[in-house]
Amino acid sequence: MSETEIALVTGANKGIGYEIAAGLGVLGYRVGVGVRVEARRESAVGKLRAAGVDAFGVPLDVTADRSVTDTAELVERRAGHLDVLVDNAGISGPPTDQGWAQYPTALDLDVVRTVVETNVIGVIRVTNAMLPLLRRSMSPRIVNVSSSVASLTRQADPDIEIGPVMAAYSPSKSFLNAVTVQYARQFADTDILINAACPGLVATDFTGFQEPRTPEQGAATAIRLATLPDGGPTGSFFEDDGVIPW
Repeated sequence: MSETEIALVTGANKGIGYEIAAGLGVLGYRVGVGVRVEARRESAVGKLRAAGVDAFGVPLDVTADRSVTDTAELVERRAGHLDVLVDNAGISGPPTDQGWAQYPTALDLDVVRTVVETNVIGVIRVTNAMLPLLRRSMSPRIVNVSSSVASLTRQADPDIEIGPVMAAYSPSKSFLNAVTVQYARQFADTDILINAACPGLVATDFTGFQEPRTPEQGAATAIRLATLPDGGPTGSFFEDDGVIPW
């Protein structure tokens, strides 16, 4: 690489986001660790640096216009460009007396708004703010961290075990996938590749540490998409085994 390649990972203080940052760092990227809470951000940066990653902290709240604008200015000052953006920050909504289930007939509309604000609008907000920096890269890549529950094909198939009904979270990820496709269409004549990544069922606090995959395993697809060669796929939805049906 003629110059250090720069990556920004949102929600990078723990779990899958942290492992995406760590994995890109191992590959030689200088990684911006986008985290809203200062103590968590500094802790993650410290751990990454101790592991040999060239990491720097980025105060970032994806739901706040000013925070995102400030982040773009910070990355420009620190690096001058951006090669990889991984939109990992996401929320499911609070558990209820039904656990993680979100039944549409009993759904709090404020929960829907909050989930969409982070999982969809936040991604659009961050992506658009970072585009001027990404356009300075020779091989810009954008990865949106989605979920298998975004697949309408899988959700509608009674023979596929897809987990509980989640009428705020699942549609927010379907919405995110749809937005990813629209970006890919707009970027069709550019060098920007944008794809959605499914990490699978990962043992994190997001899932109550009940799932079989490690955060490192969950990060693998996003890292692969972030480092695609020129001419690679764009506007698609991937998991470890390949393309996921929409």
